[in-house]
Formats: sequence, C-alpha cells, structure tokens
Amino acid sequence: MSNGVMIIVIVSIVFGMLYEMYKKYLDYKAKTLAHTSSANECADEQNTALNLQIKKLTERVETLEKIVTDEGYQVQKEINNL
Repeated sequence: MSNGVMIIVIVSIVFGMLYEMYKKYLDYKAKTLAHTSSANECADEQNTALNLQIKKLTERVETLEKIVTDEGYQVQKEINNL
C-alpha cells in the first residue's frame, strides 16, 4: 500500500470512531435531559403538595391562636386553676 492510501484509511478509521463517540454522547445527553425533566415534574408535584400542607397548617395555627387569645378561654383557664 502506498503512503497516501494508508493515510486515507487511518483518517477514515479515526473519523468513524469520533463519529460513533459523538453519537453516544448525544444519546447520553438526551437521556440525561429526559431524566432531568421528569425529576423536575416530580419536584413540582411535591412543591404543590407541600405548599398545600403549609397552608392547612397555617390555618390551624391561626385557629388555635384565636382560641387561646379568646377571653372566654382565659376565664375558663383561671376557673380551672382555682
């Protein structure tokens, strides 16, 4: 084989390997992107659920504060202490 043919064969092999590596990289990026988007959707659902739970707990605390600061509750507490 002549030197020119050898160079063409070597360059073809190298570019073929680089092309396959690039395809694998693109597949990896696509899988990573899909995984990230599904994880974000799950996190959004959890955030919504947690925000709802915080809202309910805040309402409960406000109700308890109203009960405790009510004058009737304070009078009943003083009567029970006697």
